[in-house]
This record gives sequence, C-alpha cells and structure tokens, in this order.
Amino acid sequence: MKHILIVDDDVHINQMLEEVLTSAGYKVTHAYSGTEALLLIPSIKPDLILLDLMLPGLSGEEIIDKIAHIPVIVISAKIDTKNKIALLLNGAVDYVTKPFDVDELLARIVAQLRHSQTNSINSVLEHEDIRLDLNTRTVSIKNIEVKLTKTEYAILKILMENPKQVITKNILLERISEETPDCMESSLRVHISNLRKKLRDISDKEYIEAVWGIGFKMAEE
Repeated sequence: MKHILIVDDDVHINQMLEEVLTSAGYKVTHAYSGTEALLLIPSIKPDLILLDLMLPGLSGEEIIDKIAHIPVIVISAKIDTKNKIALLLNGAVDYVTKPFDVDELLARIVAQLRHSQTNSINSVLEHEDIRLDLNTRTVSIKNIEVKLTKTEYAILKILMENPKQVITKNILLERISEETPDCMESSLRVHISNLRKKLRDISDKEYIEAVWGIGFKMAEE
C-alpha cells in the first residue's frame, strides 16, 4: 500500500483528502505544519507528499528545499505562474491549484507514483549516449568507460535521475552528502566542472548545463 503524507493546516481539506485517498487504497498521514512534516518524513518514509505552501512555521517552499528522493505535488491557492515555475524547478514534480478536481488529483498521483516506481526498478540510467549502471556504479559514453570520482558519480546520478529538472545547488549538496559527506558548497562547482570536462572529452559534447542563479541540469539537444 502506497503511503501519502498530506501537509496542510486546513483541517477540512485534510479530512476530505483522507477520505478520497483511503477510498482509492492509499495509506494517509497528516502534518499540519512544515516543522511537523520534516519531523515525520524520516520515520514514515512516504511514497509521495501533497504539500500546501502557506503553512505555519516553515513554508512549503522551504520544505521542498529540504526533501530528497520523494515526489512532491504542491497543492496551493497561489496561481502566479512565476511561482509555479520556481517550485517545479526547485524540486516539486507537479503543481495543482486550489480549488482542484479530485479525479484529476488522483490521476496526477497515480502518474507520479508510477514514474517513481519505474525509476526505482530501472538499474540503468540513460541520457542521450551516456549510460550509468547503478549496480556496477560505472558510467560510459558510446561504450567508452568514463572514470569518475565518487563525488562526480553522485552528482551525475542525481542529474540523470531528473534529466528535465533543474537541480539547485542546495539540493545537490544535500543529496550527495549521503554518499560523499566531504563535498562542500565551495568545492561543488569544481567537482561539476571536472565532471563536465571528463564527459566532454569522450565525445566533444556538453552534457550538463548551468542554469544561472539556480543550479544545474542535463543538457538537451
């Protein structure tokens, strides 16, 4: 049974969503503030988070910056397009505006859980002609192995897991700290520069692009 965490300080919305989600076969846990959500996440390990933005304590925007490896669907009354774009670039997988259609929300949840499950099952990540094998922890371009450091491998893995998403420097540092705790903000750019050069040396292509003021993403042709 998939486990969904609802983070919203509106009791009525919480009750309504719980009824809908439990009827659809999901396990549901509630958090009524950003601080409570961050305390719950490590222990309950939800499969997906439904997140309001206007919360007591930490805001939804602040929470997204601290969540790794869990799909987050923002549910908010904020309709500003720039705000939506910023959240999607910073880690949210979807954005639903209040008031919302329940059937549409359920469909979006199913789609994100399916995508998340597919990524977890697949032991090989591919982007253009880069191939990253999660089992052997090897990277190759056109069957030529690229020798990467532990930190470079961790950075590339995160970017290839989210090839269309801009990953902020903060999220990169947080996620790679699980594998390379010695990487600091001051050295992150050096690691990425070395990684880009090693990839470029194989086929003379730029595989990683910097998004000014935000972070990094996989380049698209």
